[in-house]
Amino acid sequence: MSKKFMMLAIKEARKNLVDIQGGPFGACIVKNNQVLAVARNTVLENDATCHAEINAIRMAAKKLRTFDLTGCEIYSTTEPCPMCFAAIHWAKIGQIYYGTNIADVQKRGFNELSISNRRLKKIGHSKVKINSKCARQECLALLVEWDHLPQKRVY
Repeated sequence: MSKKFMMLAIKEARKNLVDIQGGPFGACIVKNNQVLAVARNTVLENDATCHAEINAIRMAAKKLRTFDLTGCEIYSTTEPCPMCFAAIHWAKIGQIYYGTNIADVQKRGFNELSISNRRLKKIGHSKVKINSKCARQECLALLVEWDHLPQKRVY
């Protein structure tokens, strides 16, 4: 894991602390140590599917001109939700690195399903490798910053 890629995801997520287009979530997709996409959550622009991971997958697929992201890794500030995990699986991304987990954002009022990536991997027989607690302290700090915003919205 390269912490610099997680820091790119955190930097992008931090934009939602100022211009709130969604929650405090960011993602970065990398292939061969080259950044393909960096995105943040934009669900408050009236599209519930615009999670950071989905936005990053769309950007990377467009850049590579293929849905097949074999050989890519995704860095996500928080454990991907079931929708995002499924998209990561279908895009054939090889590894997920994430900082905080679903329980961390549920505590903040986000409407997350309580199904971990490890559980999804097991029941779906996915080959995606899961790496948790990556830059966890930095990702938790992002959530704490979010906690102190007076104008935040949870969904």
